[in-house]
Amino acid sequence: MIARHETQTEPTLDIWRRLAAPVDPQAIAWRQDGRPIARDGKFHARFVAYIEANTVRERLDAVVPGEWNLTLELLPTATGGDDSGDAAPFAFKARLQILGVVREDVGTGKDYKQASTDAFKRAAVRFGIGNELYSFGQNWVPMEGDGKYAKPLEDPRTVYERREEKRETTTSLPFTRGLIATDVPPCPKCGGRMWDNRIGKRNPRAPDFKCRDRSCDGVVWPPRTAPGEPSADAPPAAATGTTDQVPF
Repeated sequence: MIARHETQTEPTLDIWRRLAAPVDPQAIAWRQDGRPIARDGKFHARFVAYIEANTVRERLDAVVPGEWNLTLELLPTATGGDDSGDAAPFAFKARLQILGVVREDVGTGKDYKQASTDAFKRAAVRFGIGNELYSFGQNWVPMEGDGKYAKPLEDPRTVYERREEKRETTTSLPFTRGLIATDVPPCPKCGGRMWDNRIGKRNPRAPDFKCRDRSCDGVVWPPRTAPGEPSADAPPAAATGTTDQVPF
């Protein structure tokens, strides 16, 4: 009975991991969030990362073809009280069912299409699809002016990647104690980025690296240093269930 139960649940666990795996970086786009503001005599606007609804559909069709269902419900919204033109007068509730599991969320927009796709993507995030986008930091991009149709002077993706590269370089130096940032491996399960726990962990037998995706349990264990020590590819019994210093 136990073996039979494991054979039934392990494929399902793999499906959830594949759904929550990081999306292709090339599928991530940036959109302006709010109007430009003046900073040091120049104009900047905040940009946020997003993915298209088609990216979510492609992930669902690739991982659970024919096993997902989406229901949309138009919600009543308040009218009036905002003359700025930035109001979102439409709202939908999305009910996404995958393998019998249901997640719901609400999305808003300036028209039916924008509101419904926003709701769809928000419900999908509850299954981990595109969840990593919420970990992206602030991305302020220089703008050509502060008008409604002002355009960015640089590609938002380029600005973000340059800022992140600089941040990782400056923040890693005081704490790595000689460890090179590029030696952090990708997650062995989902291929995503991992947290480096080698410095500051209290239990030397705890994982050296842990996947940044909360829905993935990928870890890399420290190598065996002496005869009789536990194998590097299996967690020692004393460390099972131990939680070390991991961001979040």
